[in-house]
Amino acid sequence: MKKLLPLLLVFASLSGCVWVEDPADLRLFIREKLAAPAGSVEPLPEFKAYENFVYEGPWLRNPFVPMVPLVIQESAEEVVLSRVHPDFNRIKSYLEEFPVDQLVMVGTISSPLNRELIALVRDPNSEIHQVKVGDHLGLDYGEVVGLSEREISLTEIVADGRGGWINRPHSIELPVLK
Repeated sequence: MKKLLPLLLVFASLSGCVWVEDPADLRLFIREKLAAPAGSVEPLPEFKAYENFVYEGPWLRNPFVPMVPLVIQESAEEVVLSRVHPDFNRIKSYLEEFPVDQLVMVGTISSPLNRELIALVRDPNSEIHQVKVGDHLGLDYGEVVGLSEREISLTEIVADGRGGWINRPHSIELPVLK
């Protein structure tokens, strides 16, 4: 049995080898391939010479250090006398739950009664809301002060970092479709 197994393996491997008496089709194939025009190879791209760059930043002024020391002198009376402050007693509207940058202007409509322009705003929940002058929106006590067909102008009341409040203009523009 041990001698029979190698003999069977030799027979099986030799059965795949077939002697071809007439290789005319092979010669014809080779002649056709040699007669066919050779393909062209694209030339290599030209390489541009590397230009050295010398960084001269260490000799320049540090952009994080002010050129002139900034001195702010503001008395405590000025902070207390600031007339700008949010109305904490006012009931907040639904659009004041979202940051202004998450609100998207999607269009405008005109009121048929008094021709008042009304802006349409989409919140992060993809709900559309009507906004008119005097409405509030955003987390920073924003109040709509102007409307146009292209943008909503609002004034936000933000803390100035010194115990007072300041007005900050902001706008929500209608996105431009490309």
